[in-house]
Amino acid sequence: MDSNCFIRPATDADSEALFEICLKTADGGKDASALYSDPHLPGYIWSVPYLKFAKDFAFVLVQDGHTVGYVVGVPDTGRFDRDLETNWWPLVRQQIAGLAPARPRDADVIERIHNPRSGTPWLQDEYPAHLHINILPGRQASGWGRRMINAELEALRQHGVKAVHLGVDPKNEAARGFYRHLGFSELEQDDAVAFAMRIDGRSGQS
Repeated sequence: MDSNCFIRPATDADSEALFEICLKTADGGKDASALYSDPHLPGYIWSVPYLKFAKDFAFVLVQDGHTVGYVVGVPDTGRFDRDLETNWWPLVRQQIAGLAPARPRDADVIERIHNPRSGTPWLQDEYPAHLHINILPGRQASGWGRRMINAELEALRQHGVKAVHLGVDPKNEAARGFYRHLGFSELEQDDAVAFAMRIDGRSGQS
């Protein structure tokens, strides 16, 4: 592992880095810059709201002074979704007002901003917390992903969370292998792929 990397709690100053990293990993872990008209579109959904509304569970990976990855999460997915409906989506809708879909992924994200939905509602009762992690291409498979996940799980565990889940792009085989290796259980429903884990010690996984 690179000795010039470290993990630290995220701050408001990391917002633009989270937007950029989300964009550059939004195509199954690869750069999706060509797929969105507005480079902030994926980050509006999958990274920055976590920094805004669940900062205690947001961490970044820094290498040589540059933010190259993040992990974010929430202890209660249902509560987080309600917070965003009141305090986040109205602001984002103002930001994208008048944006007409022009690139391949625009329409899907614009629709999700206007009609927000959790990607894995079928897991939220048993696994109420969820997380997202992204590391820039070229810095993946470095060992830091595991350390970032561990930092997130420890923060959730300290908050009293007993179980966590996350969604994965079905095309991202590297990510699927990564989570299996960490001890997450792989689950599928309605063409969605998710991973889940108990973190209270009852399953022997941590």
